[in-house]
Amino acid sequence: MSAELAIAIAVFLASAVSVWFLGVGLAKYGDALASLTGMGRMFVGSILIAAATSLPELSTIISAVRLDPPNPQLAVGNVLGANMLDVFIFAMVALLFGGRRFLQQISPRQGYLIVLAAAMTGAAVLLGAVKLDFSLWRVGLSSLILLVIYGVGMWVVFQKRSSGGADEEDAGSAGGLTLSRAWMMFGMVSVGVIVAGIALAWSTDRVADITGVSSSTLGLLAVSLVTTLPELSSTVAAARMGAADLGVAGLFGSAVFNASILVYADPFYRGGILVNQMEPAHLIAGSVAFGLILAAFALVMGRNRLSAPVAAGGLVLMAGAWVAAAVVIGTLGAA
Repeated sequence: MSAELAIAIAVFLASAVSVWFLGVGLAKYGDALASLTGMGRMFVGSILIAAATSLPELSTIISAVRLDPPNPQLAVGNVLGANMLDVFIFAMVALLFGGRRFLQQISPRQGYLIVLAAAMTGAAVLLGAVKLDFSLWRVGLSSLILLVIYGVGMWVVFQKRSSGGADEEDAGSAGGLTLSRAWMMFGMVSVGVIVAGIALAWSTDRVADITGVSSSTLGLLAVSLVTTLPELSSTVAAARMGAADLGVAGLFGSAVFNASILVYADPFYRGGILVNQMEPAHLIAGSVAFGLILAAFALVMGRNRLSAPVAAGGLVLMAGAWVAAAVVIGTLGAA
């Protein structure tokens, strides 16, 4: 192994460890803010935690398109790979924490957020396949379409959620923190996540260049695995607290936010329209993510009508579909 490759791998591993621990901090201080602000876990999960746990994707993607030369395949792969992995995390956490019992803890209002996650992911894949060659002020028409879907979808989600009221047990736990200290700690951890994401993009780009493994494959598998560590840690923590809604809102809210990152990163990419840089591996990953999100929607909405074995079988099939897709993507990258 060359010294340059060893350094790149060391930076990658250090970034991965940092992202994991910073993700735990985001969940801790986000839960405190849910209590201190009175916003509740469902709101904080789908907005604050979702955005915060997606900071690694945001910083990694913007860093990737600003590299010299830029690496748009890494950026797009991170988005679609992260969305595919978010649903895998949902399936595995649900299986580990009771299967059907876990699904029954999820509010049916989560269905609107899950549908929006499917719409954003499906639209990104469709636009990536069509490759609309039109931009306005360095922002592609595809990005503008995604932005409209995101804005309208989030408006619908929170119109529906607000009609359900807030539960006292959904308030979160402050853990003895004051509001100002909770905001300060949340902000400091968020900055740390951004720094780790920049290092992650650089190290992955170097590994791809040295080893010859395609950037799209690294983005879809390796980088997405690391950048979704905050989602994994916060979802497991929520499940342990018996707050399934917090974890699920964080996961699918993150999937929505991930797809919207393609909009925010587009102006930073100088080589064209970012969504148009999709390769076959990206389209496979995005299509699988879209299908898995719809499967999650079916399980959540049918949770009271499904038997425990059927619910568990559906979750196992979802996890198996992710493994199969990862193998196909890895094979394409090796080729």
